[in-house]
Amino acid sequence: MPALSTGSASDTGLYELLAALPAQLQPHVDSQEDLTFLWDMFGEKSLHSLVKIHEKLHYYEKQSPVPILHGAAALANDLAEELQNKPLNSEIRELLKLLSKPNVKALLSVHDTVAQKNYDPVLPPMPDDIDDEEDSVKIIRLVKNREPLGATIKKDEQTGAIVVARIMRGGAADRSGLIHVGDELREVNGIPVEDKRPEEIIQILGQSQGAITFKIIPSIKEETPSKEGKMFIKALFDYDPNEDKAIPCKEAGLSFKKGDILQIMSQDDATWWQARHEGDANPRAGLIPSKHFQERRLALRQPEILVQPLKVSNRKSSGFRRSFRLSRKDKKTNKSMYECKKSDQYDTADVPTYEEVTPYRRQTNEKYRLVVLVGPVGVGLNELKRKLLISDTQHYGVTVPHTTRARRSQESDGVEYIFISKHLFETDVQNNKFIEYGEYKNNYYGTSIDSVRSVLAKNKVCLLDVQPHTVKHLRTLEFKPYVIFIKPPSIERLRETRKNAKIISSRDDQGAAKPFTEEDFQEMIKSAQIMESQYGHLFDKIIINDDLTVAFNELKTTFDKLETDTHWVPVSWLHS
Repeated sequence: MPALSTGSASDTGLYELLAALPAQLQPHVDSQEDLTFLWDMFGEKSLHSLVKIHEKLHYYEKQSPVPILHGAAALANDLAEELQNKPLNSEIRELLKLLSKPNVKALLSVHDTVAQKNYDPVLPPMPDDIDDEEDSVKIIRLVKNREPLGATIKKDEQTGAIVVARIMRGGAADRSGLIHVGDELREVNGIPVEDKRPEEIIQILGQSQGAITFKIIPSIKEETPSKEGKMFIKALFDYDPNEDKAIPCKEAGLSFKKGDILQIMSQDDATWWQARHEGDANPRAGLIPSKHFQERRLALRQPEILVQPLKVSNRKSSGFRRSFRLSRKDKKTNKSMYECKKSDQYDTADVPTYEEVTPYRRQTNEKYRLVVLVGPVGVGLNELKRKLLISDTQHYGVTVPHTTRARRSQESDGVEYIFISKHLFETDVQNNKFIEYGEYKNNYYGTSIDSVRSVLAKNKVCLLDVQPHTVKHLRTLEFKPYVIFIKPPSIERLRETRKNAKIISSRDDQGAAKPFTEEDFQEMIKSAQIMESQYGHLFDKIIINDDLTVAFNELKTTFDKLETDTHWVPVSWLHS
């Protein structure tokens, strides 16, 4: 590969390198399509023009250019006065008109300002009053723009000295490489700080613009080079540093929302990590509570919170198999509560903070990811699932549930249900073969893990709707579930859009359709709020089912992207 030359103006090092790249890369390119793309990209005329301009500017910069004059504005005024005394022909009139335009005058004024300013760094003179014992003192001058300095300070409780507590990765102090954790701060812009509180010093720094001069005594502790910055986490809660009384410096905090992807830049502090939003152009990190610290204070804040188990229902949509979920009224006559794998309806030990994640994109030879749909009764989840199945029966599939009730004359084993004995069902429950199950009218109904595997083995997308407490048990390397929460609109919209709709109740064997009641709407909204509050950190996507067609289109777009785009998934799924 040709070397990059920056010699004379006739040398076109970068230009030649650009032109030679496609040929140099040809042996390493797999497809003709990629090679054509490279030729087209590197042969683009506008790119060549930009490179030529770059090389001209680079050569000009090496000549250390100086302004030809420093008073272009004054010269223009003098010229205009002299021309006024000349016989006015068309050229002179045009020139006078140009010189009188505000934008030309502003341009010349800016030129003079730039020409008269010295941009070379100027080090301050060494102070004359340095004590002989302070032979390790450092004088540091940093240029601070509008961005924060990127360092926090604290008062040493034993010595009373003001020391640098942390350096924010990517900030001005970090980029300078001149200030380190443990350095003792003596002066800021000539102002002694020994008798000042950290808040007062921060105020001095906040009000300072341009060059800031520090007098510090370097720390004797050697810093080990950090190897961090490669770890990414998904936030499972909302955070606003302005509302956090524990954070050492609110201005240094990083706010985020549930679901945001954060890049961890430093874990040197066990209580406060340094992070930045993934893909953010700003290199400066901000403070966030560490996983351990956040878990500890959430556990202390809510030691005994128990959320009521979600009400489940046995309603269904026309053309769909009857759900085996128990309704509010069914539970009055059925002692058996709704169960799931691990028999864990809710787990108060789970404190959602962060989850380490990594980019993942499904390969063409891989099985599809399991799609889990969650939502309250009556929200339209089954209707959306039915529309998906109808849209492409070869691509989407659903599980066939197991039951212990007797097969009816119009039913086929393995179609509506898989019919098994009560003894076998109970044995499978003991062996954790069911994702979830329930009892209705002395018969068991359940969804097995094998029924999910059966759909995925047919190279289909498996659409599974379960109770939200079951989701965490499905979050495995095998299934890589993508969880979609179908959320109801406001109760006003429910009254408006569902006033003529009906729901199918399984409270009798006929499955009679009944209109929505105000109680149904209230329960739907309340149930959705509980689901989102307690399990929202497990949801990858939230779709509001205000209009069925709009919601279906959003769901279909989400499915298409799921199969082609890169998504963030738990790192354990790919490194188990």
